[in-house]
Order: sequence, then C-alpha cells, then structure tokens
Amino acid sequence: MNKYSTKQRKILLDFLSLHTDEQLSAKDIASELADKNISLSAVYRNISQLESEGVLKRFSKQGSRNIYYQYTGSKCCRNLLHLSCKNCGKTFHMEDSGTSRLINEVEKTNGFKLDKTSTVLYGLCAECVK
Repeated sequence: MNKYSTKQRKILLDFLSLHTDEQLSAKDIASELADKNISLSAVYRNISQLESEGVLKRFSKQGSRNIYYQYTGSKCCRNLLHLSCKNCGKTFHMEDSGTSRLINEVEKTNGFKLDKTSTVLYGLCAECVK
C-alpha cells in the first residue's frame, strides 16, 4: 500500500476509477480536476507514484508525442485485456469470454503466459470500421 495518502491522491484515484476505459493525458486529468484545486504538478507527482505502484499504465498513441495514462487498478482491469482503436483512440475492455479464449489459446499454442494488466490490442473499433 502507498505510504502517502493525501486528499489530492484520493480525488485523483476516485476520478481515474470512473474513467477506466479512457486513456487521458496529465493535462486532461488536471483540467478535469481544476475545480478541486489539483494542480498539474500534483497530477504529475501522483501519476508517477501510481505508475510505479502498477495501478496506472502509460501509453503513447500512434502519430502523437503525447503520453496518456489509463487506470488499471480496478478489479475488472486486472482480469481483462484492453482494446485500443488506432483511429479514434478509444480504449475499452475486451469481453471476458473473448479474453479467456485468447489468453488460453496463446498459452496453449505458444507456451506464453500473457500479462493481462499490460496487454493492449490495437485495431479499429466498430464505430471506426463503419
């Protein structure tokens, strides 16, 4: 458990837990939390801690230099793979049955055990395929 538990950290974790299917930049997060008096520097400081604790994942999107973060500390995130659209950037959980089948097939065929919390599959979402 984190040895520092601040009001800012709790507000940030509460916010992130409501946005588990989104990849957000530090500026996006700070902007959303501006009315709670959380500065960009406080967001960066907490992001660094949360990332080292393994509850926040860092991503970069194709064609962008920006860094995005996604909260993976919820129980549902630990048991599911993430799908990320290369066109619109939306990230969401893969259905549980699909996750299990894919993970089992990879392990059976390749003898490779996937880390579900670190695996993101990239492609096009249903909306962008249309």
